[in-house]
Amino acid sequence: MSDRGTPGKASSSEDEYFVREDAEKKRRLALQAKREKDAAQLKELKDLHWMHCPKCGMEMHEVRYRGMDVDVCFSCNGIFLDQTELQHLENTKPQGVVSAILNWFKPETQKPV
Repeated sequence: MSDRGTPGKASSSEDEYFVREDAEKKRRLALQAKREKDAAQLKELKDLHWMHCPKCGMEMHEVRYRGMDVDVCFSCNGIFLDQTELQHLENTKPQGVVSAILNWFKPETQKPV
């Protein structure tokens, strides 16, 4: 027999509604906690690795080269370029060794410099 309409006693469909609402609320809270944790972990990783050489792990410094800032490691003499810096070098039509190095990064379908 249905308990719908009985004073002081909730119906089963009403109970299901509140169970679903409670589960949804817990799911949202869990997702929010996950996002906060992920953001905190990403910040921690960035703080740990930001401007450190991927080759030797020492601190890198920005140096001005051809009108842009490139990342240089004075420990292992590594020079590291971001995507925009590499594109900037491609657009300046370099000659010699720089041209040869940039050819390594071009897709096979493009003409060499």
